[in-house]
Amino acid sequence: MSATTPVPAPDATRVAVIGLGAMGLPMALHLAGAFPVTAFDPAAERLDAATGRGIRPAATPAAAAAEADVVLLAVRDQAQLEQALFGTDRESGADGVAASLPAGGVVIITSTIGAEPLRAMAGRLGERGLLVVDAPISGGPVRAGAGDLLIVVGATNDALTLARPVLDRLASTLTIVGSRVGDGQILKTINQLLAGVHIAAAAEAIALARGLGVDPEVVVSALADGAAGSFMFSDRGPRMVEAYRGHSEVKSRLDIFVKDMAIVADAAAAVHVPTPLAAAAQQLYLIAERQGLGAEDDSRVVTVLSPA
Repeated sequence: MSATTPVPAPDATRVAVIGLGAMGLPMALHLAGAFPVTAFDPAAERLDAATGRGIRPAATPAAAAAEADVVLLAVRDQAQLEQALFGTDRESGADGVAASLPAGGVVIITSTIGAEPLRAMAGRLGERGLLVVDAPISGGPVRAGAGDLLIVVGATNDALTLARPVLDRLASTLTIVGSRVGDGQILKTINQLLAGVHIAAAAEAIALARGLGVDPEVVVSALADGAAGSFMFSDRGPRMVEAYRGHSEVKSRLDIFVKDMAIVADAAAAVHVPTPLAAAAQQLYLIAERQGLGAEDDSRVVTVLSPA
């Protein structure tokens, strides 16, 4: 820890972070400036990247959670969340968070998995005396490392009170959607509908510009701040230009939108609301995934419409 890094107070909330991917690692590092942080990730290189930077490594999610007050999970999907919370290991037995977090502890779930699956998991955690905060996040890795995230929350007052110091450390915009676990997931689903459609629209615009012989870089520069602009156009547009040049730094995996647009589709179908634009965007991400781009940056979706 450098001399300029804040040292957590001895009585600070003890935090465990499970998942040190594109969002989890910068969140863990930012939290380590204010709280004692223990972390787990199944990838040794990710855990190594956190070790020695104010974060203690743990061998399992259970080991990370054993002495924590608050556990924050930043994993990719429902299957990973299920494993992190309730998983078992042939040698060590139960190695999920639920096996070791003391009763009264708080579980903050930042993953986007949909309201109903999260409510089912919250019910299982509640049976063990654990409190759950539904807190999906938005903003990207840079903002995660700066405590500048948008976080939307569904939680009881008791759970929110205990989790609030951690949430306040990570968020510049914290919106309490409601008191039910799952309320945060609902708002994040709507967010992902908009984000997914905006990325697809940006890809169409840039592919069309290229097809018409206009420099896509000029298009992005000229339109990003105008009436046709959006955050996704400004953020993904330059990355789409780079995708044509063969550069593909992964900041947001494309298969995240395969997952999230499926959540949007399921939520809309459940309440019989037509979402034709979301459906079209979903198909574009599925085509890109079928072409082997699932682990690439989501800006690469532009190459489905206009090959590099």
